[in-house]
Amino acid sequence: MQTNQNMCQEDEIDLRELFLTLKRNKKTIFLVTLLITFLAAIYVFIKTPVYEAKAMLEIGNYKSFNTNKDGYTINEIQLDDVNQLSKKLNVLYVDMHKNDVNVKSKITAISVPKKSKVFLEIKADGVSNKLATEKILDVVHYIQKSHQQILDDVKKRREFEIKNIDRKIANIQNTETKLLDEKIELQEKNLKEYSLEIEELDKNFQKIKKSNPTLAALSLMKRRDLSDFILKLNLQLLELKDKKDNLITNDVWKLKEKRNLLSSLLLPYNYKNSNIVGKVLTDNKPAKPKKILILLVAFVTGLILSVFLVFFLEFLKSMKNEKNEEESESIEKL
Repeated sequence: MQTNQNMCQEDEIDLRELFLTLKRNKKTIFLVTLLITFLAAIYVFIKTPVYEAKAMLEIGNYKSFNTNKDGYTINEIQLDDVNQLSKKLNVLYVDMHKNDVNVKSKITAISVPKKSKVFLEIKADGVSNKLATEKILDVVHYIQKSHQQILDDVKKRREFEIKNIDRKIANIQNTETKLLDEKIELQEKNLKEYSLEIEELDKNFQKIKKSNPTLAALSLMKRRDLSDFILKLNLQLLELKDKKDNLITNDVWKLKEKRNLLSSLLLPYNYKNSNIVGKVLTDNKPAKPKKILILLVAFVTGLILSVFLVFFLEFLKSMKNEKNEEESESIEKL
């Protein structure tokens, strides 16, 4: 118990000595803290202010269609994958310019908002809001130029497809249909001739069925063959007419429907280039340097350093005193 009391007394003495040391050197602590805070203030007011601008970019799209058993369904095709585009832009505008010095503006971040599939957030720093905004617009123009090429290619492909459809329709109407008409006409002519031949056989059969039974039997066989052949010709004629009707009613109609759909998709409102949502956001207050924070950190740092300096000097002083005392004691012994 006596030992614990002695330790408590020593702690009290140590704390008291520490407090007295701080009190004796309060002027030094004040001056060092003031100096560091003053230097930080000079840095804050000399440092060129940096403004931040940011914008939300929406990736563009174009309308397309898919064919199915019920007809057509319209859907939207996005011009780019936001994650891939973000990686590409970060390489071009952030990573490649990290070591640039003495620049008045630069892109600081290009990211995809959480759970977003069509938006990109772009941030830039500049010595003025105007320069930071212009830097963001440079990125936006690069994206728009790239995406406009995609839209132009889509339009050209659709225009080319419409021309192909027109050629197919013209080919059906002017070539395939005419060929079918000629085949149908020829088939009808053959049918008429074979029908007349059967009539002739029937007339002759009545004349020879009694006088020449053998010839009458051959005539019947020939008539049966002609009847079978006429039946086949009729079936072929029906197929030709059906093919012609199918070309005119189904194929041409489907081609025209597809052409009309493609023509409607060429209208401007079906194409949307990437663009900023609203406008580029800026603030009249600079984002850097954070004056209050820097001054507060400088004050705390100065206070801590000054206290450390005071204790360090006291330590050196005590070491010097101990050395002097030891030298004095050794001299007295001599």
